[in-house]
Amino acid sequence: MLLSLIRMVQAFREYQRNVAELSQLSDRELADIGLDRSDIPRVAAGHYNG
Repeated sequence: MLLSLIRMVQAFREYQRNVAELSQLSDRELADIGLDRSDIPRVAAGHYNG
């Protein structure tokens, strides 16, 4: 149980890091990699199929 809690915390931290990093990109940079701002949460969570 403790191990699953640790994994959840690690996954949430990674999600936050990914969101922060992607959010720093300009709209142009996001478009260059085929993303829109609305895609950031999905991509950060690892659920992007674009």
